[in-house]
Amino acid sequence: MKPKFVLLALLSVTLAIASALALQKGKEREDPNVRSVQGAVEDAAGRTVEGAVVQLKNTKSLQVRSFITQRGGAYYFHGLSTDVDYELKAEYRDSSSAVKTLSVYDSRKKAVINLKLEPKQ
Repeated sequence: MKPKFVLLALLSVTLAIASALALQKGKEREDPNVRSVQGAVEDAAGRTVEGAVVQLKNTKSLQVRSFITQRGGAYYFHGLSTDVDYELKAEYRDSSSAVKTLSVYDSRKKAVINLKLEPKQ
């Protein structure tokens, strides 16, 4: 394959994925039954942690989704039901956070829940 063809193919796939994600986020804003949660993970000293694993547990189905934090310790979960409680926790090396709950009574479309890591005992 010629390098230009490969580059064009990759660019096309990237644009298609970006368009699909933008469309999904647009639907999320329109649908009153869908919400998201985001936040940051910090260590015990208050520094953000890149590479921590944040787990989101659906308390009805018990399904668990994971996100590895990015620069600034940021995480993001979208497409969440407003009819379900979700539990969030973070882990990194020998530290973990307390479990926090995104409740059905929390009416925010974009909830922000920050997680603080403490050494495991």
